[in-house]
Amino acid sequence: MRRTFLFMSMLMGLMLLTACTPRQALRSEPVSVAGTSGDVDLILFGCRYHNDPETVAILDRAGDAYTFDVFSPDFNYRVEKGLPAGEALEKARAFIRCSTSYFGERLSSLVDNSGGVLGYELRPLYFPLTYGVEDILETDYRVDGDKVVVRIRLLPSVENMLSDGDGRSNGRER
Repeated sequence: MRRTFLFMSMLMGLMLLTACTPRQALRSEPVSVAGTSGDVDLILFGCRYHNDPETVAILDRAGDAYTFDVFSPDFNYRVEKGLPAGEALEKARAFIRCSTSYFGERLSSLVDNSGGVLGYELRPLYFPLTYGVEDILETDYRVDGDKVVVRIRLLPSVENMLSDGDGRSNGRER
C-alpha cells in the first residue's frame, strides 16, 4: 500500500512538472509584405461555410526546423505543401475573403524570442458594425519541440454574440 501511494505521488508530481513546463510563445509583428522567398506550406483555416468569421491563413516556411500543428479537427483546415511564397500569399488572400463582412486584411510575421521569422499569418478584418471590432480572432502560437502548436478561436464577445450567449448557434451553421 505504501509503495502504491509513493508511486502514485511520484507519477502525479511528474505529470504536474511536465504540464507546467513553459513553452515559448511566438509573437506576431505587422508587416506590409511577406519577406519570404522559396517554398511555404499554406494552412487555410476556416471558411467552412458562407460567412464563416473564424477564418485565417498561415504561411509556414518550408524546410525550416519547425512545422505548424493546428489544434483543431482536420475538417476545420487544409494544408497545401510546397507552394512558392508569392502564389501561397495570393491563395491566402483569396481564401480569407469568404465573408460578406470582409473589408481588409492584416499580414503579420510570426517571430520567436531570438527574432527569427518562422512564418506569416494573414487574417481578415471585418466591418466593425458587424461584430463590434474589426479583428475578431484570438490566435496563439506556442513552440513545443519542433512543432508550433496553433490555437485559433473567436473573441469571447464575438462567440457570445453569434451564439446568443447561451451556446446555441443563433442560426449560424457550425
